Amino acid sequence: MSQADNDSYEHDYYHWTLEQARALRERHVEALDWERLAEEVEDLGRSEKRAVKTQLVRLILHLLKWRCEPQRRNDGWRVSVENSRDEIDDLLADNPSLRRELIGILGRAYKIARRDARAETGQADSSFPQTCPWSLEELLAEDFWPEAE
Repeated sequence: MSQADNDSYEHDYYHWTLEQARALRERHVEALDWERLAEEVEDLGRSEKRAVKTQLVRLILHLLKWRCEPQRRNDGWRVSVENSRDEIDDLLADNPSLRRELIGILGRAYKIARRDARAETGQADSSFPQTCPWSLEELLAEDFWPEAE
């Protein structure tokens, strides 16, 4: 890799991606930045995993609020839950191997959603279970809406 390639990656990432894509299409092997390309491909996978986690956090947050604040239920929470389920469904359809990661993602997503639910509702820590009270199947089922506590 030349100094120009290094500068391009460091200072003009967009240009670097275009040049690497061109080199791949043209099978210009000596122009490829192999190590960085490998890192970027791995990052793409991590990005998809983060997207699932983000949607799972949003889904759980609104279901926690739905459960513990029935008097404040609103269409915005319902839409958020439905949109999150749709986004997760789409991400899993595009990336079926992420389904294996969901159990691992769920623990961290619940921890974040629980923290955010406490902050948004002002309720005590003890108002929310320590671990997610719902299975992945329940969370992702379009007809699942938790009852009030």
